[in-house]
Amino acid sequence: MSTVPDAGNVEIFKARTNKWFAWLAWAVAAFGLAVTVASAGPAGLLSSPPLLLIAFLGWQFFWIPAVVVHDGGVTLDNPFRSVLVPWAALVHVDTRYALTLVTAHKSYAAWAAPAPGIWGGRNARPEDLHGLPDTSYGPGKSVRPGDLKTTDSGQAARLVRLRWQGLVDTGALATGEAATTAVIVKPRWAVIGVAVLLLAASYWTVAAA
Repeated sequence: MSTVPDAGNVEIFKARTNKWFAWLAWAVAAFGLAVTVASAGPAGLLSSPPLLLIAFLGWQFFWIPAVVVHDGGVTLDNPFRSVLVPWAALVHVDTRYALTLVTAHKSYAAWAAPAPGIWGGRNARPEDLHGLPDTSYGPGKSVRPGDLKTTDSGQAARLVRLRWQGLVDTGALATGEAATTAVIVKPRWAVIGVAVLLLAASYWTVAAA
């Protein structure tokens, strides 16, 4: 679930592979619970915290993460916190290691949009290099692997850059306010608390076995 407050005109990016990893984690946990109950009966559920931890981490690390582009800016829904970067605070969009929103004071990476690495451009097709926002190109119209349309970071960056460029072109975005525009960072305390409890319960379950 996104934590975007009263946002309009919303576009949400989630890596497709992340969803598969989430389902895989849930399948492993469900299979483990079924085997546990079948072999030890309902009492076996007392040893289920490690399996519940796997299911929870699948949700936390692979289902939650998203890049949400909206009228108020860009929200990065990461596993342990959400980051709202208003358009006025945005200085640069980088994709070297992941989609990264650079502001005047700090950079914020998106868990949902990792870059493919140095070898990510080996299978790039000519059409993947064309039609990108102007700010995607480097010297000599070069394109980083992380900016390619076929990559997670490239797809997310394209959403951000197109909306940002549109605001600039129409004069809807004031310039020169990056240094004074605040970025809103909200830790996910409930998620952190559940993760800590499940980790502790899993440790004691394993230690007592």
